[in-house]
Amino acid sequence: MIKNKTLVFIHQNFPGQFRHLCRDLATQNRIFFITKNTQKRLAKVELLTYQPHRATTPNIHPYLTTIEDGILHGQAVARVLLKMQKQGVRPDIIIGHSGWGETQFVKDIFPDVPLLSYFEFFYSAHGADVGFDPEYPSTEELKFQLRSRNQLLLSCLESTDHGISPTWWQQSRFPSVFSSKIAVIHDGVDTAALVPADDPSVTLANGLTFDGSVPLVTFVARHLEPYRGFHVFMRAAERILARHPTAHIVIVGGDSTSYGKKPPDGETYRARALKEVTIDEKRLHFVGWIEYDVFRKMLQVSDAHVYLTYPFVLSWSMIEAMSTGCLVIGSQTAPVEEVIRHEQNGLLVDFFDPESIASTVVEAISKPERYRAMRKAARRTAIDRYDLFGVSLPRQKALLKSMIG
Repeated sequence: MIKNKTLVFIHQNFPGQFRHLCRDLATQNRIFFITKNTQKRLAKVELLTYQPHRATTPNIHPYLTTIEDGILHGQAVARVLLKMQKQGVRPDIIIGHSGWGETQFVKDIFPDVPLLSYFEFFYSAHGADVGFDPEYPSTEELKFQLRSRNQLLLSCLESTDHGISPTWWQQSRFPSVFSSKIAVIHDGVDTAALVPADDPSVTLANGLTFDGSVPLVTFVARHLEPYRGFHVFMRAAERILARHPTAHIVIVGGDSTSYGKKPPDGETYRARALKEVTIDEKRLHFVGWIEYDVFRKMLQVSDAHVYLTYPFVLSWSMIEAMSTGCLVIGSQTAPVEEVIRHEQNGLLVDFFDPESIASTVVEAISKPERYRAMRKAARRTAIDRYDLFGVSLPRQKALLKSMIG
C-alpha cells in the first residue's frame, strides 16, 4: 500500500490516462497534478496549472517546430516544479506523460526523485501508421519530421527511471535498448460498470430509442477520421444498410482531427464521406460526443461494434465494448490483433476491404445466436487482461511502490 506519500502527476490534458490512479491514491496521499488550465477537478487532487510563455518561433525550420514546442512545455512545467521546490515540496515520485515534452527537465530539478513516464507511441516512417493507408500517402518531409520529433521521446527515455506503455505492440515501437525500462500495463477499464444488460435500451439525444427490436451497429472514435478507419467504415455502412432493411447504424465521434492531416478547405471527413456514398440517412445516426452513461447503454444494445484503426494507439473504446459483451468486428491490424483472436473473442477483417466488413457485419446481425459464445469470450478477455481494479491499478501501484522503496 502507498500511504502518506507526495506524488506529482504531469499531463497537459488533465487527468488523461491518470484519472483512476489519481483517484485511488488521493485517499491516503498528497497528490499534485501539473496541467494546463482546465475546469476539470478530482477530489483531493491539487491542480497546478501552466501555460507555455509563448508560441513557437514563426518561420522556424519545420523539423524543429515540435521540438521547440516540447521545450516550451517542458520549460513551463519546470518553472512549476522549481516553485514547488522553493516552497519545500519534495515529491516521493513523479509520474508524467512523455508525449509533449512536459517531463524534459524533471530530473534536472529533482535528480533523486524517481520518474515514471507514460510512453504512448514512438513515431516511425515504417511499420506503423505512417504510410499504412495508400489513400493518404506519406511524404519524405513527414519522415524527416518524425525522426526529429522523436528527439523529445529519446531524451525522456534516457532520463526516466521506468516507463509504462498500455500494450505490447505500442511498447515494441520504442527502441529495443530501452525495452527493459518500459512495463506493459494497460490503463484499464471498469468491467464491473461495463456489463451486458438483460433488457438493454438506450435513448439518444434526438429522441430515438434502441431496445433490441431492430439490429444496431455501432462505431466509435474520438473524431471521425482516417486513422480510425472512418472513410472505410462509411463505404461498408452503405452496403450494410442496403443489404439489411431494418438495421440502424450509430456513429459516435467529433468532426475534428486528432491524428494525421486535416481535410483541405475546412471540410470534415464526415462531409467528404457523405458525398461519396449513397446511404439511407434515416437509419444512419451521427450523434457526436455523448455522455458516458449513454455510451455504456449504447454498447449494451449493440449487435455489432466495428472498430478500425491504423497500426497506432489502441482506443479504450474497443476494450470497453468487449467488456460490455459486444461482438467486436475489428481491423486486422497489430494493436487489435494483440487483443482479438479471430472467431474466438471477436472477428477480424481487412481494414481496407469495405465489402468484407459489410458482409461480416450483415452476417453477425442476421444470425446473432451464432456469436453468443464469442461475446462471452470478449468480456472474459476484458476482465482477465484489462480490468481496472483487478489487473491494471494493482500493477500500476505495485510498480510505483517498487520505485518509491
